[in-house]
Amino acid sequence: MNIGKMKKKLASYRKEDIIVKYHSDLQAWIRQVNIEEVKENIVNPEKLVFVEDQGSMKYNCYFAFSDNLFHRYILKLNGKVIIVTIIVVNRNWQRAVRNRK
Repeated sequence: MNIGKMKKKLASYRKEDIIVKYHSDLQAWIRQVNIEEVKENIVNPEKLVFVEDQGSMKYNCYFAFSDNLFHRYILKLNGKVIIVTIIVVNRNWQRAVRNRK
């Protein structure tokens, strides 16, 4: 799925449609990421810069906040948005994306 389609799809969800799995909630707590901020990024995906289809309706999504800070969410879309994993990366996101292509 390309970025434009994913942004449109994510924007069609509401925060109430987002399910936070135990693992992702724990990872957010460990990494000091606010779950409400994650939900806001998902329903307002203007910071989405890269999407990788992982099969089984799972997507690897990169949300950039600056040149050297991005969040990586593994999302499963099946009528709801299930947050599988939350990762915060403090390095150049362009290089990280280039390595994924």
